[in-house]
Amino acid sequence: MRFELFVAARYLRAKRRQAVIGVITVISVIGVTAGVASLVIALSINAGFQKDLQDQLLGSQSHINLVRVQNDGIENWRALMTRLEKQPRVIGVAPAMYGQVLASRAARASGALLKGVIPEYENRVSELLKSIKLGSAAPLEPCAEADEACKAGKSLPPVVLGKDLAETIGATVGSTIMVISPQGELSPLGMMPRYQQFRVVGIFRSGFYNYDSAWGFIRLSDAQRLFSLPDSVISVIEFKIDDLYKAEEVGKDLEKAAGPGFAAKNWMEENRALFRALRLERVVTFLTIGLIVFVAALNILISLIMMVMEKTKDIAVLISMGAKKGQIRAIFMFQGVLIGVIGTVAGLILGYGVAIAGARYHFVALSSEVYSIDYLPFAPRILDGVLIAAVALLISFVATLYPSWSAARVLPAEALRYE
Repeated sequence: MRFELFVAARYLRAKRRQAVIGVITVISVIGVTAGVASLVIALSINAGFQKDLQDQLLGSQSHINLVRVQNDGIENWRALMTRLEKQPRVIGVAPAMYGQVLASRAARASGALLKGVIPEYENRVSELLKSIKLGSAAPLEPCAEADEACKAGKSLPPVVLGKDLAETIGATVGSTIMVISPQGELSPLGMMPRYQQFRVVGIFRSGFYNYDSAWGFIRLSDAQRLFSLPDSVISVIEFKIDDLYKAEEVGKDLEKAAGPGFAAKNWMEENRALFRALRLERVVTFLTIGLIVFVAALNILISLIMMVMEKTKDIAVLISMGAKKGQIRAIFMFQGVLIGVIGTVAGLILGYGVAIAGARYHFVALSSEVYSIDYLPFAPRILDGVLIAAVALLISFVATLYPSWSAARVLPAEALRYE
């Protein structure tokens, strides 16, 4: 063991002539422990929310959407979809059609986004139809060959609504709702909106308010009929890929494969603001709770200054015996860093212990109606611990600079003059 480290460790263990120095040292260790543990727990919660949000969000939407730049619809989509599903990294493809409508029942109405789908394909790129709590998505399957009434649109077409949207218009499974599309028909009086009645066959709950409060699913053929488009035209082809973080790269490849006039939008572009807000929250959390470590470093500074004052004679004796100024500085640097190391290790053990227990046992309950989940999510990450430990040790080291510099300036003759 180095001479400086040996002396620093002995100073930490030695009895104090002034008990207050020992108390401040203990407070410093506790402060570093509390700051490190709080940061680990807070960042684990932030990462847990981000992971849970990302998982739910990506379960509710596709990774890449291919649309026409001119928004004139994708023609001959079946052949195009068959060709693009063979592209590398693509594991799911689905046709879809979107349209803004007004959904109403009796005197209650709300704006809605209807999505025309084929369930067999939709389930390959999204989990929304699998989150149906009441009813079933089976009626959304394409009309059977023998069902002439379904093909002609004479029977009421089915619709699956989001939970909040259904509550807003007062609809339940079996209810009949009126859908009004602004993409209507031209008449002598001008453009007249198109009316269509739908029968509610299911209600889904994704956990995302934007989906649950405004989305509805209908058959793709019904959407084409409602929005006055032929069977050969859809508005978007959706893709699911094997590596969601390669969405931008795969999207560019799909654009090239589809030909001119197509544009690919990925999930990162569409949710950039949301994840930017989560990253900002993470930084603010780190800076705010990191102040606890800063306060603990001030305690380290105070305890070392008082230690230098108490050990002035010892320092003078060491210098008289040949200790260099650099060695004296190192003694008090090691002492402050040892306080930081003890507090950091204890804080990491405490913080990760709480985070791992929270992730496993879900002991912090939440209101699912408010947060969409039943428990507080924890996702402890090793990289966070490394960063927190580095910052805590750096702050502890910086707190030792002035006291160690002050100790190295002690003059033996002045310190021992009256001894």
